[in-house]
Amino acid sequence: QAQMVESGGGSVQAGGSLRISCATSGDTRCDVDMTWFRQAPGKTREFVSGFRRDGFISYADSVQDRFTISHDNSKSTMYLEMNTLKPEDTAMYICKCGTYGHNYWGQGIQVTVSS
Repeated sequence: QAQMVESGGGSVQAGGSLRISCATSGDTRCDVDMTWFRQAPGKTREFVSGFRRDGFISYADSVQDRFTISHDNSKSTMYLEMNTLKPEDTAMYICKCGTYGHNYWGQGIQVTVSS
């Protein structure tokens, strides 16, 4: 299995920046992809950004040019650098490890952006 633990969230004013992390552990590698999702109160979970093991990276239109995803294989950690944050970015950010047999989810980390 894989365990995912997010960190680095918090509160920031609009226009500010935050970097959140997702550390993976366990005996399972995320052989398909690693992805960030977010879920705001009363809304469905939505895709934010992800990278596939073949190197393909994608972003939701709403965060394109503001967020940057990266990963450090030596630390088994994925990052999301979030710049020019907006109040509508407020949500619980959740990371996902994709394998060929199962998806593993973290508990999420809260990001709050005030106007």
